[in-house]
Amino acid sequence: MSKKSDGVQSSVSQERFDRLFDDYHQAVYRYCVRRLGRVNAEDATAEVFAVAWRKIDDLPDDEATRAWLFGVAYRVVGNQFRSSRRRTGLSIRIAMERVEESNQTVDSNPMADLLLEALSFLGYDDAEILRLSVWDGLTRVEIARVLKMKENAVDQRLHRARVRLRSKFESLAATIEPEEASA
Repeated sequence: MSKKSDGVQSSVSQERFDRLFDDYHQAVYRYCVRRLGRVNAEDATAEVFAVAWRKIDDLPDDEATRAWLFGVAYRVVGNQFRSSRRRTGLSIRIAMERVEESNQTVDSNPMADLLLEALSFLGYDDAEILRLSVWDGLTRVEIARVLKMKENAVDQRLHRARVRLRSKFESLAATIEPEEASA
């Protein structure tokens, strides 16, 4: 059965979707809020129901529909987390490059200042391994030699340091005004 085959099937699909939306929208929205916060939950919920609309004729029967929707929501939330991490990682890399540039000039950049502030909250070891990797451009092998540690330990410490920096950077970025960040 296709939504496009005739007007009758299209109205049946529309009715099924309306019922699905009425029955499950709040539950899916609450799921998304718990994982993403209110700001991003609406977009995620809309995406879940957009997928449901595209697949309305292939949805499982009523008993399995709720679980199917939560499965879609789980994947949408995961995609949003990954996108957010990539954006934050890119912001951090750009800010670190600007920090290095601003160290050579008098002008300052709000994102670079924010990054330096986030970096100042990290412990010495975390900050140092990030500086060696990003500012000095050392490879994991070179960092292992400098810090006299195994390469896999460098990977683990670098990962943890990035997670801590990203977390602090995001919490600081959430406190500034949008126009301050773009200045």
